[in-house]
Amino acid sequence: MELISWWIVPAAAAVVVVVWFLYRRHRQEVSRLVAHGDRLTALPEYQRALGRHRTSLIVALVLASVFLGATVTAAARPAQRATEQPEARNRDIVLCLDVSGSMTSTDAALAAVFEQLAREFDGERIGMVIFDSSSVHLFPLTDDYDYVAGQLAEARKALDSGAGSFFDGTWSRGGSSLIGDGLASCVQAFPDTSPGTGDARRSRSVIFATDNFLSGDPIFTLEQASELAKGKDVKVYALNPGDLDYGGAEDQPGAQLRAAAEATGGSYYTLDSPDAVPGIVATVEETEAASYLKAPQAVIADAPAWPLSLALVSGAGLLLLGWRSRP
Repeated sequence: MELISWWIVPAAAAVVVVVWFLYRRHRQEVSRLVAHGDRLTALPEYQRALGRHRTSLIVALVLASVFLGATVTAAARPAQRATEQPEARNRDIVLCLDVSGSMTSTDAALAAVFEQLAREFDGERIGMVIFDSSSVHLFPLTDDYDYVAGQLAEARKALDSGAGSFFDGTWSRGGSSLIGDGLASCVQAFPDTSPGTGDARRSRSVIFATDNFLSGDPIFTLEQASELAKGKDVKVYALNPGDLDYGGAEDQPGAQLRAAAEATGGSYYTLDSPDAVPGIVATVEETEAASYLKAPQAVIADAPAWPLSLALVSGAGLLLLGWRSRP
């Protein structure tokens, strides 16, 4: 416990001393002589009244002292000082959505989930990339959550309708669902991770929604994009709504996507329906939950409760005593 404005206490004490000195100096004692006064003071009733009077004076003096001390202490701002290390989130998340026709319902569900999550984030950064035959960065990594929620709301509406300018730029060349190129673009959305930069301490994850049905000739294969993610310490969490593999062969689309995701340290999830998206995202959130302690900082909190409580009680006692002392 400490007093922020501690100088108020000695200043108040000095004022009390000066007032008492001036009172003693200018006090004029008025006395009158009474014949045979000892007969009055010897009466039992007088002694009891005198005792009550002296007790009242002592109680009044104590209550007044407590009231004055409590109010002066409250004015001096008593406070408690503590050292805290606040916790901060340090995740970077890129939503990487295959917007080919077979994926729009899953993409819309993902956008809706993250639209809600963005309102609860604290310290995380989120970005979004969509791709088909080419990739479009809808917005870079940012912690402007109002902006993110607005962008995701627009994305959800466009994905629900399946039409509009939202998809502009994703069909710029031949082919469709160029999975490797899409993942490589999403990995490149993360900033430099060289030692000494603030971004080197942040975990990085890609939420990768695709059925891995390739139609065209990509620049990056899925395996090459996975290696690129590993090199940048990016974990890939793949969500596949079309896991229709026939047999357990390694060349099946689902098996390839699973291998690519798990090679980065991430995970692979199949979706029976878009309704399963919130549960899977919650699982990823728990897996990727990463935080660090910021530098210790001093926290000073005012603690006026106890002196104000004493002032209230003593003030009430003075009022009650004055009321009982009325003639």
